Amino acid sequence: MRRKRCQIFLVIAIVINLLALFYAVRQQQSLNGLPNGRSLDGDAGKGKPNYERRHIDKKARRLSLSQRVTVVFREYEDFDNLIPKSVESILRTFSRLNILIVADSQPYPPLKLPTESRETVQLVTLAAEPDQPPSHSNPERFINTEYVLFLPDGVILTPYVLEKMIDKFESINFIDNKIRLIAVKIVNRNSDELQHSCFSLKVNLQKWMTQSDYIMTSNICDSVSGSHAVLIRSSDLHNLSYPYTRPISQSLYLQTSLRKWKIFLMSDCNLDSLGNLYNDAHVQWKHQNREEERKVSLYSAFGIKKVINPDGHIGWYGCSKETVRCFGTVINSMPEYLYRNRWTPPCCIRNLRETVKHVFEILDNAGVRYWLEGGSLLGAARNGDIIPWDYDVDIGIYRDDFRKCHQLKNVRNGVPFTDAEGFVWEKATEGDFYRVQYSNINHVHVDVYPFYSKNGIMTKDTWMKSHRQDTEFPEHFLQPLTRIEFAGLQASAPNHVKEFLEFKFGSGVIENPQYPDPKILVPRN
Repeated sequence: MRRKRCQIFLVIAIVINLLALFYAVRQQQSLNGLPNGRSLDGDAGKGKPNYERRHIDKKARRLSLSQRVTVVFREYEDFDNLIPKSVESILRTFSRLNILIVADSQPYPPLKLPTESRETVQLVTLAAEPDQPPSHSNPERFINTEYVLFLPDGVILTPYVLEKMIDKFESINFIDNKIRLIAVKIVNRNSDELQHSCFSLKVNLQKWMTQSDYIMTSNICDSVSGSHAVLIRSSDLHNLSYPYTRPISQSLYLQTSLRKWKIFLMSDCNLDSLGNLYNDAHVQWKHQNREEERKVSLYSAFGIKKVINPDGHIGWYGCSKETVRCFGTVINSMPEYLYRNRWTPPCCIRNLRETVKHVFEILDNAGVRYWLEGGSLLGAARNGDIIPWDYDVDIGIYRDDFRKCHQLKNVRNGVPFTDAEGFVWEKATEGDFYRVQYSNINHVHVDVYPFYSKNGIMTKDTWMKSHRQDTEFPEHFLQPLTRIEFAGLQASAPNHVKEFLEFKFGSGVIENPQYPDPKILVPRN
């Protein structure tokens, strides 16, 4: 009996050991990814399981990426592009990836897209068509994925780089949620590619300007140069005011900088291009012209007039002698831009400075006694320049010195006179004073008011009701005249400047800046 019990226990132990061994083998096979207990040995499964696993994983990975990302082509030329080849290349790798081609209007010549792309590729034109609903020109309706990837024309997209961009995005967001874009470089093996650089970018809409500088020690940027792809969350993209305005990179970065969003420029991977574009000299010239036109249009839409580049070069995108000024008729001394929390466009300030310099040189050379008046003297007293929201310059002169300046003497009869430098001298239609305009087209100007002494009080024949500082004053403020820094010059000014300004405007006027009509609007920083 005892012997029987031992045999039973032995059998049970063997069974338990066999079960444990079987379970261990299954666990190991599961860890190795071998389905259904398939062995590594034997002819039937030799080399096949690992291949199948890799193949299944690859397909699953690509399908997952296709469900998370929409590729958008926005930066291309209709007259010379590689869009069809790019689409074909992407679909060979990602058969189900959504691709959106966004155009301003119907491309001509038409894009010859692969026939198999009809299910996943959409062409959207932003130009509204009268026979179509508003949604027809809205790319957002075709984007149902978490991410949008902006690809330049002619790029080869690989699962490795796309997956790495998403991984970087999601890992870095735990550290800094201000990083809202991931950029990866495009490398053209057949040409000398423009060096990719990381920049800081400051956008000051109040001053109508941007300023950028190189970032040498970090991959976290406000903007990126060189050909590159950009990954952004769809929700972030569609919270921008102009998500598809070209040039797309500059447009995005202007808007994201205003929101304090950052870009991470990846340095451990890049994408390749399919080949060169714009090889023909005429096509290249056409492309460069289009790019410049789009840049001018972008800055116009965003209200950018001055662009300070990293090398210190200034790009001007506002008015000049050949164009009208950046604002219309001023009503109640309050230019329209003040109501948008903007100050005088910097190009207008620049043009005013040029006009001031020209007028002062002529008056100084002619021996005319003149002085800064009103808001212009106030700007000189505050910071040695034109008030940031002022739109003209006012000066007074002794009426007795009028005959010394032939430019002023020539326009007393009301006929305008254009001097050799293109500045226009004329008698104002609003009263007995004179105006020097930047050009025949651009009417940024200096107003010249003739004063005369009457019993020791300086007076004139025309008073501006909208100018609260336009009042008579004792002549002793002009005896003698002094000099004060103004608009990069040493300008003639009354003596005891602070006392003179407080006589005109009231106490504390230098220390407390105000708009011309503070009851309507006050300055905001």
